This record gives sequence, C-alpha cells and structure tokens, in this order.
Amino acid sequence: MQERVVMDETGIDRAIARIAHEILERNGGSHIVILGVPTRGYALALRLAKRIEEIEGGTVPTGAVDATLYRDDLSFKKDAPALKKMEIPIDIDSRVVVIVDDVLFTGRTVRAAMNALMDFGRPHSIQLAVLIDRGHRELPIKADYVGKNIPTSMLEGVCVNLKEHDGVNSVVVGARRDKETGAKESE
Repeated sequence: MQERVVMDETGIDRAIARIAHEILERNGGSHIVILGVPTRGYALALRLAKRIEEIEGGTVPTGAVDATLYRDDLSFKKDAPALKKMEIPIDIDSRVVVIVDDVLFTGRTVRAAMNALMDFGRPHSIQLAVLIDRGHRELPIKADYVGKNIPTSMLEGVCVNLKEHDGVNSVVVGARRDKETGAKESE
C-alpha cells in the first residue's frame, strides 16, 4: 500500500488557525480550557492555545488529559499501561473544556478522556477538536472542530507527524503499523 502525504506543514497550520477561530466564534475567549490527549494531541493543544492567544490576547489555560487508565481495553493488554501526562492547570468546574487529539478513529480514546475529566470536576461543556477525522466510529462521538476529514479503509493507518516529536509536520496515510514494532501490519 502506497503512503501518501495528505497534509503538509502549511495545511496543518491553516487547520489550527481555522479551528482557533471556530472555537472563539462559538465560545468567545473566556472560560475556555484546552486539554490535549498525549502525545500529539498535547502538542496540538499548545499550538491551538497559542493561536487563540494571538487572536484574542490574554492566556488560555492549557494542559493534558491522560486517558490511559480509563481505557476500556486495559484487560486486553499484556503489559501494564504506561502513564503519560496529566496536567489540569485550573479548576474545570463551569468552564468550556476543549479536548484536543490528533486523530479521531473509533472514539474510544475520547470517551476515556471524558471519563478522566469527570474526576476533576464538572465542566459547563466538553468539546472536541481533532486534526484528522478518519471515520470508523465505534462509539457515538463526533468532533466539534475538525482540521480535515480523511475517509480511510480499515487497512490504512493515519500517521500525524509533528516537529515537536518527529522533526517534521505532516499527515501521512498508508499501511497500518504495529504500535510496538513499527512494522507494517500487511507485512
């Protein structure tokens, strides 16, 4: 299966700018908290908060929500889960919390992130911003803000590369890879 770049650095920057404007149009600039799902969702959350701050002025509380312990597939894993970053910078009660992730696929990670948030308070609302929506939902979850819809087959994988982690900004669609070995699943 041929890999193809579906978003480059300019496309990612434009998507973040558009999502920032959409969040502000819907919510105004106050009472927003932006929380990214580690690892790439957190990097995107920081970029999104920076863009909102450039547009609106002021600061946007930004942090991370680790959904690892709230996942419904823990009993299927061989090894103990590796905890990531959990950083809720302020009280989320009565605030609009925007969860940011890189790819929306089955919806299970987002459900776990919402469950994790409930241990920290009762937000006014929870909204979802994703860079890529690839379809194939298993749960009734829909993103409020989408950088790009990329219909994929179940045999394809979507890889978001960000400078913070990968040295380059791009979104690549190709053969699915094993998370542990990095080998293409079709090999």
